[in-house]
Amino acid sequence: MTPPISVLPAETVPAFLGVTRSATGKAWRDRLDARATAKAQAMVQRYQLPEMLARVLAGRGVEIDQVEDFLEPTIRKLMPDPASLTQMEAGAKRIADAASRGEKVAIFGDYDVDGATSSALLAWHLRHCGLDPLIHIPDRIFEGYGPNIDAIRMLAGKGATLLITVDCGTTSLEPLAEARRLGMSVVVIDHHQCGDELPDVDALINPNRPDDLSGLGHLAAVGLVLMTLVAVNRELRHRGFWTTERPEPNLLDMLHHVALGTVADVAPLVGLNRAFVAKGLIAMRRRDHVGHTALMDVSRLNGPPEAWHLGFMLGPRINAGGRIGRADLGVRLLLESDVSEAARIAAELDRLNSERREIEQKAEAQAEAEAMASLGLEDKGAVIVTASEGWHPGVVGLVASRLKEKFGRPSFAIALEPGGIGTGSGRSISGVDLGKAVRQAVHDGLLLKGGGHAMAAGVTLRKERLAEFRAWLETTLAGDVAKSRHVNELYIDGAVSARGVTTDLAATLNRAGPFGAGNPEPIVALPAHQLIYADEVGQAHLRLRFKAGDGAIVNGIAFRSVGQKLGNALTENRGQTLHVAGSLSVDRWQGAERVQLRVIDVAVPDAGPTMIR
Repeated sequence: MTPPISVLPAETVPAFLGVTRSATGKAWRDRLDARATAKAQAMVQRYQLPEMLARVLAGRGVEIDQVEDFLEPTIRKLMPDPASLTQMEAGAKRIADAASRGEKVAIFGDYDVDGATSSALLAWHLRHCGLDPLIHIPDRIFEGYGPNIDAIRMLAGKGATLLITVDCGTTSLEPLAEARRLGMSVVVIDHHQCGDELPDVDALINPNRPDDLSGLGHLAAVGLVLMTLVAVNRELRHRGFWTTERPEPNLLDMLHHVALGTVADVAPLVGLNRAFVAKGLIAMRRRDHVGHTALMDVSRLNGPPEAWHLGFMLGPRINAGGRIGRADLGVRLLLESDVSEAARIAAELDRLNSERREIEQKAEAQAEAEAMASLGLEDKGAVIVTASEGWHPGVVGLVASRLKEKFGRPSFAIALEPGGIGTGSGRSISGVDLGKAVRQAVHDGLLLKGGGHAMAAGVTLRKERLAEFRAWLETTLAGDVAKSRHVNELYIDGAVSARGVTTDLAATLNRAGPFGAGNPEPIVALPAHQLIYADEVGQAHLRLRFKAGDGAIVNGIAFRSVGQKLGNALTENRGQTLHVAGSLSVDRWQGAERVQLRVIDVAVPDAGPTMIR
């Protein structure tokens, strides 16, 4: 049942439009305090910016002197010297040695989008150097995450003398020790959190290692690969490796990969990451890369790609190969130069993605039922841990993400195998470090394996330890979860009426993009608009129309809202006046453009007897 919502007098900081409890249980707040409001006004005066854009910039901590650089982020200005990363020089020299000597290089990547784009970028560069690298992407089910001894021996057997791991390897102590025993040099390019012991390798390039002071821990692995290749190019330039016949490759030509991997890995879009994605989107709009173009076409992407397309349309299709198909399909697509073959691979990834969606939906329904039973009517519990036999290990991360979104708690989904071993994934909420908790659980003997970062983690455990692991998480994370859930607020960037919701306004706000983790999409509020249409469409979405007092109408959509608190509030209040919050998007159909509001919350405008239940 949807909890009652109404607008009550705020006791301390005034709620935006007076909303202290919305349909989703949130208090609405103005993203700008008095200081930020003054800063926005100064931006308007100095740069002649539209007021709403200035509010968005000020609300994201942009200082007055940073406005021009923020609106036009450049890699040249934001890229630090790669040598600021610990052991970068050693790693770059070893890769340059391999290029100079014509060695056989093996690339070992992760099976997700960041791993695929990292592997493709590195392989593209090594091919420019005249090498023919081996590429191994492990099977998620049979090999699991990261280097394994059998794969290492296979690569050594094929003559590899240099092993480069991308988006993995930091915690793979024994497999990388085996690589050294077999005579291979090892360079690790990774961004995952480190354990107590680091692997014995020629170079571990990881900004999250304890002795790295670069401040680049927010980069995805593909961004680190690009920085590594900048250092390799420089080293080879000093050696006179590049010639007229073998020109130095332009790394900016491959920003498609960096943008896709960065967004899909939910890396924060701040600083250098933001520049990577902004320039990568421009590159993708040129449609000059065979693999990316095939992926956009099979995804039925209308109009120029935006950051959310990478996260919700392109990324899942690359991921589908690693989840339920052949793990190397994504890399193969990104390295393919033949248009017909790229179209064939992209079509296979699209088919796998549809199959993945069906598998995921079945597991998600079971997991939601289990979660609701464990929380009970009183909605108690800090963490959700669900597990079942028959779940596909390739979709548990997606199921965990859905549980986290629905219940607002760190959530795990674990696939139990017939032998009594469970493999699963967890997703966290802001303020709760899941990777740290999982590593401690491994240390305490509750898990066979585990690791990750603050917002996501993977686990392997015995079935009989499941209840103990669940109880341990409850105890360990209860305090952090309580603090995080207590702050249940929706920050609004500004108010606008239906008549003001135009493609021009959407384009103006997009100047502050690309949006994603670390640079949230602007949220606007429509005060007191009548909901004149609400009907289900697609997969549990609601198509909406709102009318302002002056008769102007704006179209809206509430994704995946049917059966949720938001969807219930909307369907039960057709014809009523509501405050509406959401973000603007441009809907392109048959060559025409129209702006719509992606609705994320609503509230009744006035306190009184009318309540949404």
